[in-house]
This record gives sequence, C-alpha cells and structure tokens, in this order.
Amino acid sequence: MNIVCLDLEGVLVPEIWIAFAQASGIPELKRTTRDEPDYDKLMNWRIGVLKEHGLGLKEIQETIATIDPIPGAKEFLDELRSITQVIIISDTFTQFAGPLMKKLGYPTIFCNSLEVAPDGEITGFKMRIENSKLTTVRALQSIGYDTIASGDSHNDMGMIKASKAGFLFKSTEQIKKDNPQIPAYETYEELMAAIKKALED
Repeated sequence: MNIVCLDLEGVLVPEIWIAFAQASGIPELKRTTRDEPDYDKLMNWRIGVLKEHGLGLKEIQETIATIDPIPGAKEFLDELRSITQVIIISDTFTQFAGPLMKKLGYPTIFCNSLEVAPDGEITGFKMRIENSKLTTVRALQSIGYDTIASGDSHNDMGMIKASKAGFLFKSTEQIKKDNPQIPAYETYEELMAAIKKALED
C-alpha cells in the first residue's frame, strides 16, 4: 500500500515568502528553508521583520491571491492522484494554503497554523507536530503505508530519507551536492516516471 508525500512550496507552487518579498519590497524575506534549516528560527525572524514593517496576514494573503501553481503542477498532481494516494505535507499555514489548494484541485494537505491578532498582526505560529514531515511519514508507515516522498529543501530531507523511495525536485545545487545518493529531478515528467517506477517496486 503506497502513499506519495509531496512538499508544497518550490515543488507545486512558487515560494510564498519569495513572492511576498518581491511584492513588499523587503528582500530579506526571500530567505527560505533552502537557506535556513531551523524552521522555528526562520519563522520567528520573519515575524519580527513583518512587525518592524507593520505588515500582517492581510498583506500576505493579497500576495498569495496572485500566485499560480508552477506550470504543469496541477496536471502532474491530477495524474498522480489518479494512480495512487497523495498527501501534501507542508510547513506552510492553513491561512496561506487555502487559495493555493483551490487552484490545485483541493488535494489533501497537512500543514500548520498562524496565531493572528484581531488587527491582523501575525503574533506567532503553531506547528502541527514537531519535525512534522518526518513524523507524518513515520505515522503513515506505522499504519501500513509505504511512503514515497519528494521535496526541495532542508526540511524535506527527513521524509525523503525515511521513505522507501525519495526524490529531490527543483532543489538547490548545494542540497543536491550534499545528498548525492538522492535522485534529483527538474521536470514533472522525470518525477512522475520515478514515482511510477517506485510504485511498481
């Protein structure tokens, strides 16, 4: 019994924080989990930058409304969901993911939630569970699933390495260099072929 676990940002949709950095004119917000492996540290720093600039959830959601999936992502996901179970496991937040899930045809997503003040200021965040991607994959394995995982960043490595098959997708040269044992792909066609082969094994 197989289940495919996919990262969201960088794999199916563009990085939300990079889009918001461009929209808001705050280049330091381009920093993502590709650059900073410690997610708590990264998010607390982001919240500080937002506070400093007087920006909140409303402004980020306005940017998210303009983001479309990476070309080919929905078709890839539709085909994958027609042949196997798929879950998106993301460190993003429910307040960010909604509009993007609509554009992707409402796949299942496990993610986290933001703590937001009545005036829209983001005051904190609540992670669903510690080390959520690896923990979720282990939980799926404990109920009888073989997992196949793909992602692009440091925070995807746990679930990729713990799965029966794992792939890097549109990752950085440094991450690929640091993990030469993990197959790395740049197109949905390549990733689909690798997943189909893993499903047969």
